[in-house]
Amino acid sequence: MASVYKEEPDDWMTVCLKYLLFVFNFFFWVGGATVMAVGIWTLIEKSDYLSLLASSTFAVSAYILIFAGGLVMVTGFLGCCAVIREQKSCLCTLSEELKQHLNLTMTENYAQPGRNHITHSVDRLQQDFKCCGSNSSADWQYSIYILSPESGGRVVPDSCCKTITPSCGQRDHPSNIYKVEGGCITKLEQFLADHLLIIGAVGIGVACLQEGGAQFSC
Repeated sequence: MASVYKEEPDDWMTVCLKYLLFVFNFFFWVGGATVMAVGIWTLIEKSDYLSLLASSTFAVSAYILIFAGGLVMVTGFLGCCAVIREQKSCLCTLSEELKQHLNLTMTENYAQPGRNHITHSVDRLQQDFKCCGSNSSADWQYSIYILSPESGGRVVPDSCCKTITPSCGQRDHPSNIYKVEGGCITKLEQFLADHLLIIGAVGIGVACLQEGGAQFSC
């Protein structure tokens, strides 16, 4: 299975993510512009009333609105520009770092003293996603655990087995363990990609609420 972050132009997930990010950043920019406009309107139209107030809190609040709105606008604008210019290098870098980190975690920390939480997480990952190893089951041959006497002759952890039984990891035949092309990293990337639309929709909703709240505050 190909990586969901490949750079071919026909990769529908990359295209979908690109436009989703653009829409989110656009709404973010609009929300910032609205907040900034409210602050400016407050200072210009209500300046006469501000002088009647004993406290400067109201004026300070208006300046905070302008500053916050401007900051949000700049962030949203830069985000839109990055998407338009198709700068996907950050996504590719994140994907590569995820691969390296997951492989390092599995080979150096699995079943090590004081790393019970990592061991549990790796076991759950392999069972939930029905995979074995970061890129393939062969990754485990370099694991500190597999190379140690504590492995009991295992070539992969028992969590790689389709049906877990004591010491089932001693045999790495495809009928016994999960042999998934691309390993757990491909499964994990696909899981994250499948949830990007949900995350993006929530982000857009937050941006819309931000804009609506600013309008309501008028």
